[in-house]
Amino acid sequence: MASEMSTYLQDKVVNLSLRNTAYTPPTTVYVGLFTTTLTAGGSGTEVSGGSYARTSVTFSASSSGATASNADVTFPTATASWGTVTYVGLYDASTGGNLLYFTPLDVSKTIDSGDIFKITSGNLTVSLA
Repeated sequence: MASEMSTYLQDKVVNLSLRNTAYTPPTTVYVGLFTTTLTAGGSGTEVSGGSYARTSVTFSASSSGATASNADVTFPTATASWGTVTYVGLYDASTGGNLLYFTPLDVSKTIDSGDIFKITSGNLTVSLA
């Protein structure tokens, strides 16, 4: 998956690198699932209900401006339909918080009751190149 940086994070990076304005990165990053287009400003419809919760993710060290998840990201078993997931977003909090990066799925996935959504290790990537 490719990725785009959110407006929030773009501003933080520019201010950090060009204005020496401090930015404290999150200690934990979470993946959120969306059923509509997610934008750089953070608008989109995140899955809710049916035991849905954002799930934490970890990444390998960056190389040439790119990184990939280094473990499976497994969401809770859906107890109701979550709809068709079309986008994922990376956040600095398990609820609310700030969008950091986002990307459309390569293939949309309908999640019904009893399904488990999983992103296997290495298949969630972030690239600044």
